[in-house]
Amino acid sequence: MGRRRAPELYRAPFPLYALQVDPSAGLLIAAGGGGAAKTGIKNGVHFLQLEQINGRLSASLLHSHDTETRATMNLALAGNILAAGQDAHCQLLRFQTHQQKGKNKTEKAGCKEQGPRQRKGAAPVEKKSGAETHQEGVELSVENLQAVQTDFSPDPLQKVVCFNHDNTLLATGGTDGYVRIWKVPSLEKVLEFRAHEGEIEDLALGPDGKLVTVGWDLKASVWQKDQLVTQLHWQENGPTFSNTPYRYQACSESGTFLGLGTVTGSVAIYIAFSLQRLYYVREAHGIVVTDVAFLPEKGRGPELLGFHETALFSVAVDSRCQLHLLPSRRSAPVWLLLLLCVGLIVVTILLLQSVFPGFL
Repeated sequence: MGRRRAPELYRAPFPLYALQVDPSAGLLIAAGGGGAAKTGIKNGVHFLQLEQINGRLSASLLHSHDTETRATMNLALAGNILAAGQDAHCQLLRFQTHQQKGKNKTEKAGCKEQGPRQRKGAAPVEKKSGAETHQEGVELSVENLQAVQTDFSPDPLQKVVCFNHDNTLLATGGTDGYVRIWKVPSLEKVLEFRAHEGEIEDLALGPDGKLVTVGWDLKASVWQKDQLVTQLHWQENGPTFSNTPYRYQACSESGTFLGLGTVTGSVAIYIAFSLQRLYYVREAHGIVVTDVAFLPEKGRGPELLGFHETALFSVAVDSRCQLHLLPSRRSAPVWLLLLLCVGLIVVTILLLQSVFPGFL
């Protein structure tokens, strides 16, 4: 029996590093690039329209935003605002979708590049900087907002970015070990402190104002502003793997499920509370999975899911975006359960009546 394979949803003309899903507009946003090296590999953010076609979830290129010499390594989404980590900087982008009012200049010039659906093996569509693509009467435009340097190490790189619960603040972390908090959209710095010795690998802002950070120093810390609340050290609070590198490269949670991508390219879906594995594709990408994201169960999410319980997207350095669908697990309808309960009660009463004739 052959190895299980995940369907390829989209292939970009550059390595993919970051992924976000906008459920309100049904958009999948994938970003990456070849960086500043003059290799001919472009850098960009691609906006893909998600659709159900003949019962299958598909994606088509709606807009390609050129990021010039900067590859986007991490993304955070707040409404129609994207925070993109590009080298040592954080760039805010605002995107808007609207109905097409007329043909754009590209069409008037007779160009046939319309952002067609990307099929497996098809050559990717490339756009000139600033050009808009559209499909079926929908257009998307992107505007560059503020940008700020967020990391100041000798080899600076922003590694993670996230918004707070009301999207008024933005937190960044990078190779210098500092957490920096910024106002949105002005990117005025409101807080800065050293959180880890070495690189910050991940961080999250809670609704109560607390901040959780994870670093290469094997520590996970909880902060109230710049004051340490509590801390875990991997070697002190867990098993030691001195000769084994960690395997998990990307993680996403939906509240019900946990999605994981590994450095060997494998992708898995677990039940969040029990960690029971429901789905696994070994070496789905064959190379490092750089990001994963669930299709949220809000907005157009339920419509796009169809008869599936959840959908997980994964991207990797191989330039591919894959789709991982979890079929709805079979469960008995409520009416059947009620009928069984009633039947059980009747049978119990009859048994008691036969054993104890005067029971009723």
